[in-house]
This record gives sequence, structure tokens and C-alpha cells, in this order.
Amino acid sequence: MTTLTETTYGTQRMGWFVRSEAWLDSKGKGAWIAAMVLGFVFFWPIGLALLMYMIWSKRMFDKSCKSRRMARWNGAGMNAMRTTGNSAFDAYKAETLRRLQQEQDDFEAFLERLREAKDKAEFDQFMDERVKKNDRNHDDDDDQAA
Repeated sequence: MTTLTETTYGTQRMGWFVRSEAWLDSKGKGAWIAAMVLGFVFFWPIGLALLMYMIWSKRMFDKSCKSRRMARWNGAGMNAMRTTGNSAFDAYKAETLRRLQQEQDDFEAFLERLREAKDKAEFDQFMDERVKKNDRNHDDDDDQAA
């Protein structure tokens, strides 16, 4: 039986504060701002406390609250290293994790090649425009000298 304090992240029991923090994180930065504004409207110390918490936890300056939430709840990194006692499953899990790591490394290398190709194309375009501009300036100088 599942109680209100159990989550989809496992049977880890959480308090109301952690549950509401996770819920606001899942909705994004706008939900945090709305909660803060409502806190100021209904009882200003609550709004002030939320503002201070958002600044202290760096929620105001992060691009996304979701990355922090995933890092917090992603105990899979630690659980991935834990053995189950079944050697066949542990071998399968190790191979799958190795394969996924290899795919991630390959994808990151692909993205790096794309970035380098884009940078090279932009630089080549800059150099072409620079040469054309210099040629035009050189032609204008020749016309004025003649």
C-alpha cells in the first residue's frame, strides 16, 4: 500500500516540505515565483522566506530547477554500483551501463564535431567577407588614384 509520504522515486519517506519543493521544481521557475508572490500577498513573511530560500538555494539564478531536482533524486548513480546478488543480472547491468556510457561519449564527440564544423564555417564566412571588403576597398583606392 502506498502512503502519501511515499513517492515514485522509491519508498523513501519525505516530509511535506520536501514534497512541496519537489512539486514546485517539477513545475519550473515560474511556480516558485508564483508561490513567492502569493506568499507576499497573503502573509508577507512567507513571501520573504520563499524569496530568501530561492536565493539561498540558487533557484533564482539557475537556468532550470529540474536539473537540480534530477541530481537530487537521481540516486541511480549510487544504486547502479550496488550489487543485487545475482551475478547474471549484475553482469547484464554492468554491460548495459558500459554500453550507455559509450553511446553518451560517442554522442558528445558527435556534438563536439558539429560545434567545430559550425565554428569553422562561421570563421570561413568571416574571412571571405573580410577578403571581399578588402578587395572592394583596394579597388576603390585604385579608382581614386587613377
